Amino acid sequence: MSNYGLAIHTASASLGLALSNFAEDNRTQVWDLGRETSNVLHQYLIDFLAPHTWDDLSFLAVAKGPGGFTGTRIGVVTARTLAQQLDLPLFALSTLAGLAWQAAKTLDWQIAIAIQLPAQRGEVFAAIYQVQLTDSGQRRLVSLLPDAVLPEAQWQATLDDWASPYHLVQPETAIATSVTDLLELAHLDWQQGDRPDWSAALPFYGQHPVER
Repeated sequence: MSNYGLAIHTASASLGLALSNFAEDNRTQVWDLGRETSNVLHQYLIDFLAPHTWDDLSFLAVAKGPGGFTGTRIGVVTARTLAQQLDLPLFALSTLAGLAWQAAKTLDWQIAIAIQLPAQRGEVFAAIYQVQLTDSGQRRLVSLLPDAVLPEAQWQATLDDWASPYHLVQPETAIATSVTDLLELAHLDWQQGDRPDWSAALPFYGQHPVER
C-alpha cells in the first residue's frame, strides 16, 4: 500500500479534493459545482484519484462542518462509506480548524486564531485555535475554544474578553481551498498514531442548518 491520503471538502458550494503522499506527489483541485456536487461527486473522486487506485490510500479525511447543511452531509456520508468499504481510518475535521491552519501559515505561529463563519438568525459559527509544539517539536493545532454556534453579541464579547493576542479570520463561507490544510492536519494525526474508525465521523451542523 502506498502512503497516500485523500481529503474531501463539500461544506461549501464548491467541491475540494486533495491527494498527497506527503513527499513529491501533491495535488489539490476545487470545482464550483453548487447543488450538482451530490450528482457528480463519485465520478470526480475517481477521475481525481487516477492514475492511482483506492488501494494506494492509507487514510481519508473529510470536512465535517460547519458549513452548508446539504454539502456537509454529502461529504461525510461519502467519506464514511468509502472508509468502511476500504477499511481505512477516517479523520473528520472541522472546517474552522482547516481555516485556522491555513491562516497560521502566514502568521506568528504562537498567536491565537479566531475563526468565524456566518450562520443564521444573527449567529455565527466560531472557534479559537492555536498552533503549539509537541514534545517532539512538531507543530499541532490545538482548540482553545471549541467549535460552537453563538449569537454575534456573545461571540464579540468573547473576543473582547480574550486575554491573549489573536488574529481574526472572517470568511463568508467554508472555503473549499482549505481542503489541503485539512489533509495536512489529518496527516499530523496519522503520524501520531491516530487511526479513527469511520463510525466516529459525524457532521457538525451547529444549531441551525446553513445553506451556502
